[in-house]
Amino acid sequence: MEEQKIFKEFTDSLHRLGRITMVLMIGLLLMVPVAFGLMNGLSPNWAGFLSGVLKVGIIYYPTAVVEFLVYTPMLGTGGSYLSFITGNVTNMRIPCAMNAANIAKTQPGTAEHEIITTIAVAVSAITTTLVILLGVVLLVPLQPVLQSPALQPAFDNVVPALFGALGLKYFAKSIRLSAPPLVLMSLLCISMPSLINQTGTMMLPTGALALVLGYLLWKKDKL
Repeated sequence: MEEQKIFKEFTDSLHRLGRITMVLMIGLLLMVPVAFGLMNGLSPNWAGFLSGVLKVGIIYYPTAVVEFLVYTPMLGTGGSYLSFITGNVTNMRIPCAMNAANIAKTQPGTAEHEIITTIAVAVSAITTTLVILLGVVLLVPLQPVLQSPALQPAFDNVVPALFGALGLKYFAKSIRLSAPPLVLMSLLCISMPSLINQTGTMMLPTGALALVLGYLLWKKDKL
């Protein structure tokens, strides 16, 4: 009971701090266009603004909901706030948090998982900031190397290679459960390449399929 009380106080403090920082970050982001508008005496075309928001929202609002539902259990409370504030969630935060949790052998929902994922995401965010700073300083000297045609295929496949390596461990745990969604999504992306850019939206039917398969296998005592 004492441990549960301490854990609840810990998560409550994370939620409180996370909400404050989220509001501050949203305010700071919105202040950039507001400041430019005030300095130049300009205001948005509200009809065009609403039209643009609706067109973008059709794609990104469902994706945001799906990513929140999928990512939050893996990242934990502190890791989720840090990830959604600092960005680069799919490329950096999720792999770092999952790798740290795998090494520490923690389970989602436990105090150990919360602490490990929060530390992993925080270190990842600090590292990303330092790398970006270093990249800005070295951008001009390294430009010929970064634009080399020989390296371009490697840059284009960083994310697939990263998630392929991370995903293999989970796929291997239950081939019966992982193979059907993996094969189906692979065939869909091959036949309709435009779906590759809709990974967030495609998580919903893929996750539903995995849940149904998991339930059926569990009922048959094969999972």
